[in-house]
Amino acid sequence: MGNHQHGSLNKITFGGLLVTLGIIYGDIGTSPLYVLKAIVGDGPINPDLVKGAISAIFWTLTLQTTIKYVVLTLRADNKGEGGIFSLYTLVKRSKYKWLIVPAIIGGSALLADGIITPPISVSSAIEGLKKNYPTLNTVPYVIAIITALFFIQRFGTKFIGRAFGPIMFIWFTMLGILGISKMVCNLSIFSALNPYYTYKLLQTHPSGMLILGAVFLCTTGAEALYSDLGHCGKKNIRVSWFYVKTMLVLNYFGQGAWLISNEGKSLNGANPFYEIMPHWFIIPGIIIATSAAVIASQALISGSFTLINEAMRLNLWPKVRVKYPSDEKGQLYIPSLNTMLLLGCIGVVLYFRESGAMEAAYGLAIVLCMMMTTVLLNFYMHIKRYNYIFIVTIITIYAIIELSFFYANMDKFTHGGWITLVIAGTLMLVMTVWFLAKKIRMKYTDVVALNDYKQFLIDLSRDESIPKYATHLVYLTSVNDTKLIEQKIIHSILQRRPKRADIYWFVHVDVMDEPYRMEYKVDHIAEDDIIRVDFKLGFRVAPKINLMFRKVVEDLVENKEVDIRSRYESLQKNNISGDFKFVVVEKYLSYDNDMPFFRKVILEIYYFLKHLSLSEAKAFGLDSSSVKVERFPMIFKVPESIKNLKRISTK
Repeated sequence: MGNHQHGSLNKITFGGLLVTLGIIYGDIGTSPLYVLKAIVGDGPINPDLVKGAISAIFWTLTLQTTIKYVVLTLRADNKGEGGIFSLYTLVKRSKYKWLIVPAIIGGSALLADGIITPPISVSSAIEGLKKNYPTLNTVPYVIAIITALFFIQRFGTKFIGRAFGPIMFIWFTMLGILGISKMVCNLSIFSALNPYYTYKLLQTHPSGMLILGAVFLCTTGAEALYSDLGHCGKKNIRVSWFYVKTMLVLNYFGQGAWLISNEGKSLNGANPFYEIMPHWFIIPGIIIATSAAVIASQALISGSFTLINEAMRLNLWPKVRVKYPSDEKGQLYIPSLNTMLLLGCIGVVLYFRESGAMEAAYGLAIVLCMMMTTVLLNFYMHIKRYNYIFIVTIITIYAIIELSFFYANMDKFTHGGWITLVIAGTLMLVMTVWFLAKKIRMKYTDVVALNDYKQFLIDLSRDESIPKYATHLVYLTSVNDTKLIEQKIIHSILQRRPKRADIYWFVHVDVMDEPYRMEYKVDHIAEDDIIRVDFKLGFRVAPKINLMFRKVVEDLVENKEVDIRSRYESLQKNNISGDFKFVVVEKYLSYDNDMPFFRKVILEIYYFLKHLSLSEAKAFGLDSSSVKVERFPMIFKVPESIKNLKRISTK
């Protein structure tokens, strides 16, 4: 299935290009709404500043978006999928285990960016109404639109998704036409194509480097472009980008031409984007801009769902409920994240109130994500044996560019940038704790050789003096080696009320580095008594183990590898299938532990988060009616004081 989809996505079609416009370019496509407004501010319009800013925008779009992402980073696809976690899976098997760090930082920063993109995009669009209604309070309208957008997520966006492409085509065409209409009046703006004006801005303007923080807003959607690669394919993205970039540049140049023609004046809160519109077109323009802003927000929301789903599969996030509202590829809905994003967006709107204030907070988190992508891309190119000089040149160039943007954006920290960094930092903490706790737990998991207990299980299976617990008893195991099994599972079967069953099944799920792999293998450890099933699932595949296991059993029955009929004579002669009972053994942190302070803190936070998250049974899609959950104490090290316990004589 994955290979077929991958192949079809790499065919350039009109429909594919239209879908790409609707999915990929929402964030980067709405940047003309606020970039130049943020750069110019409320001071007198200075032609040198405007030309330098336009030049910086053009070369940022060229170097950062076109060359780094569209040309170079899109090569780093994992079976057609993109994004920082997909990139991490391509390099995780290298000897550098610390590469999980940039993956966690980048993923957290991208998710934090998803909380400010909807407010700034929708606010910038709606504030166009102030041109006709200067005293209008836009906050209620912005909150209403954002709330409605998050509300419809539970129903899936397939029913409106078909309209995204045509709407964005109208949007980009509008950008180009509006830009051309102003450029023809001042063709001197084309001199901004000369990178000298960027150099001049950085060298001579008193706030040249800090202005880069506002210039950076023109390319914030580049990371989302890479994340959404799997929806459209790299060829459709590369071809459509030429059109998108042309329309964006035309609009920026048109705004620049209008600004230069108003030299010495102040914007006084006006937005150059709406100022270049004919008066009669303001309302239609606002409607189109708002639609584009909603689509941009939708892209970030969908991307956030995909990001958290990947993080869960890579053991970087607590298990949460995932729903699939439609059969569209990649369409999923995570209720808890939807609520978190909604509250975050409303909080941002209420705190900043206007897009002008939000601009000060926007960009700081996403530049962190871009820097982390560069780090991972460096190792990817080394693994793929790119020319060494090419790697050094590329990484040096982008290290300079992105460190410059980071320095410029740090000025935003006290103006609201701290908000996105606090959000990103909280997400990093959760991911780090979850990752480290899993490592600690695996290190202290007691495993035994299954072969040592094979005869015990066979004897138990045939011991009719013990009441039968189930015909088929299924345990989930986290041990990769088929010859080993957790001690807690053996304890559950043999000692915690002996569980006699006709067949013992051990099921293991292995998350693969490929996105959509779906395979399984079966080991008959003891014929008609013990069977192990190993699922190999891609990091974007939902682990619906209940349904998958049923499919495996059907295949085994069809191949006559197993007889699932009840062993009771009256039922067997009538071909009645036996029952299946799943047992999930969950660990809890015992108080009887003596461990280092750091590990104790990590595990305390981990088990607190685990208490808030889904149970193992629900996370693996098991039917609750046939699942038994057993809790098993997790003891890492018995306190030294217990060893001093001595027996005394009764005489």
